[in-house]
Amino acid sequence: MSQGGAAARKAAKPQDQGWAWMVLLAAVLLQGLTLGFPSCIGVFFTDLQHEFHASNSETSWFPSIMVAVLHAGGPLCSMLVERFGCRFAVMLGGLLSSVGMVSSSFCRSIGQLYLTAGLITGLGLCFSFQAGVTVLGYYFVRWRSLANAIASTGVSLGFTLWPLLSQYLLDEMGWRNTFLIFGGILLNCCVCGAIMRPVQLASESLQQSPKPGEEPGRRAEEAQLSNGASSPHPKLQKQTRRTGCFQLLQKYLAFDIFCQNKGYQIYTIGVTWMMVGFSLPHVYLVPYAIQKGVEERRAALLISVMGLINIFIRPVTGLLSGHKVFTGRRIYLFSLAVLLCGLSNFICVISAEFSVLITYCVFFSISMSGIGALLFQVLMDIVEMDRFSSALGLFTILESITLLIGPPLIGLLVDITNDFHYVFYNSSFFLISAALFMGISFCALEKKNKLKEASKVPLDNPSRYQYSEMPTEPQAGSQSPPAVVYITSV
Repeated sequence: MSQGGAAARKAAKPQDQGWAWMVLLAAVLLQGLTLGFPSCIGVFFTDLQHEFHASNSETSWFPSIMVAVLHAGGPLCSMLVERFGCRFAVMLGGLLSSVGMVSSSFCRSIGQLYLTAGLITGLGLCFSFQAGVTVLGYYFVRWRSLANAIASTGVSLGFTLWPLLSQYLLDEMGWRNTFLIFGGILLNCCVCGAIMRPVQLASESLQQSPKPGEEPGRRAEEAQLSNGASSPHPKLQKQTRRTGCFQLLQKYLAFDIFCQNKGYQIYTIGVTWMMVGFSLPHVYLVPYAIQKGVEERRAALLISVMGLINIFIRPVTGLLSGHKVFTGRRIYLFSLAVLLCGLSNFICVISAEFSVLITYCVFFSISMSGIGALLFQVLMDIVEMDRFSSALGLFTILESITLLIGPPLIGLLVDITNDFHYVFYNSSFFLISAALFMGISFCALEKKNKLKEASKVPLDNPSRYQYSEMPTEPQAGSQSPPAVVYITSV
């Protein structure tokens, strides 16, 4: 009996070997298909304007809705993964994103495009991407950091290839047929999902044991209820429902952490403000270049240059930030990357010559790589890992709001002034102010903590006031599966 149990446990541990590397390859492709996809939308901006006789503000709602839903759908994706598993969520996302793009090819108004390409495709991309990241946590334990770093290169590949493919298909077939082809390409997410087989991490006997935090008598009570025991009083049922809703909100949206943890509060506000300006060049760079006389093919190449540089710079930035020299200082490194990203926008304002725009893309993408590599690592430094999933839920929803409203508001300003320079001025303003806010606030918070330590004032809850590094690596003897975490990237 013990030999059979040992064999079952051995068969139930495919981590870090064998099929896990096929799953990693699927995750690389999946991130290129999903998170890299919105990078090509700027290629169609001018054609969609002419087709639907829409303003800059009206047209920019389409990519804004797609990106906002891609970020904000995290809690919904997490619930879906917990109920049906990662494979189902990835394949459902591939189907939704495909249906959304095929439907978009038949749209007759810009409003219909908001629903099909914006909402449906955005939700599908969210399910596929975030469930694809989650499954890596189940397949990799020892090499989890390496697996996530390799998988993130798919985003850069997507940034490089999607704009080039989009421009070629747009020239040959028009935007409607291109969207139809995109629907077929995004179905490959279902193929990636099929590779992600469910992982059995515990033996049958362990699966019957109570879940962590579950009361010992809970299952017995449930069994009694299912066997025909009398139902609770209606008032008790209402109270139970209220408690369940509160626990659900606390699990996926960490308002308590936001109120108690000053570091999380500062970082969330800073990143939310930063995202207003961060998304603007991705949407308006290609239309700006075309308006200034740059050939359409060369304008689409600008986004691909950003993606190509990200392929090499992002892993290097991630490795450097993990050095012990930056322990406790990653927030300042992140603020520096945001500051440089904002300053780089002034290059674009100097001239619209293609060589100048290439120079802008190089500097912008280097700083963008730093933001992408550090965004969630800093959050892990600030928040305890056992609450990271819920902290990330609130974090992504708040940033999705600014990602949604930023491009349309700036597009309205461009419509009024007929000057694309305001795009880059505003981008610089939001990025630079966010960088200064985060850097100065964390510096002040650190000094305050040092003064409190020096005066030896006891704190009732030190984690509320301190910014400190939290361990992110799993314990050596731990066999429990990782919590379902929904992750976005930039």
